Amino acid sequence: MEYTDMSVGLMPAANPPTFDPLECASRSHEVQRLAWRVKACVDQADTVLASLRRAQMDHWLSPAGRAYRTTIALHASALMRARESLDAAVASVLRHSQNVSVSGERGP
Repeated sequence: MEYTDMSVGLMPAANPPTFDPLECASRSHEVQRLAWRVKACVDQADTVLASLRRAQMDHWLSPAGRAYRTTIALHASALMRARESLDAAVASVLRHSQNVSVSGERGP
């Protein structure tokens, strides 16, 4: 029996899957909604970063104040890296949603 690669595994060539453009559009919309949810996480990270900047307590000049600012800076740095990764994920997910839409237009 001949097999065809359908990106989700090998399928028998005798029974190729049918492509429903409405189903692909729906999937594309679902993927876009995921991108919007990830973008909301980016926005939340921005809010937390702004909050961390306000909480740095620059007027504390003691060693405890310096330790506090160092800890805040370390957390802010880690959060900024996570935010950048989330932002890159938004772009990737949006590209994927376009690919889902295009693959549906091409058909079988």
